[in-house]
Amino acid sequence: MGIIKLSGKIKAGDKVRIQGGTTNFEQEIAEIQLEHKSIPEGNKGQEVGIKVKEKVRDGDSVYIL
Repeated sequence: MGIIKLSGKIKAGDKVRIQGGTTNFEQEIAEIQLEHKSIPEGNKGQEVGIKVKEKVRDGDSVYIL
């Protein structure tokens, strides 16, 4: 699970790229969680968790494709 602070809206089904110094992969968002509960979408300013298929690190960026 990766925790991200949203600068915009994201929803389940969106395809994202996660990129950083040693991280670079794309995946579809299968689930978004807020306070350990599944939600259909996250909004600007929220800190949400997304299930990731690879290791992510502090400072990695998430881009909606």
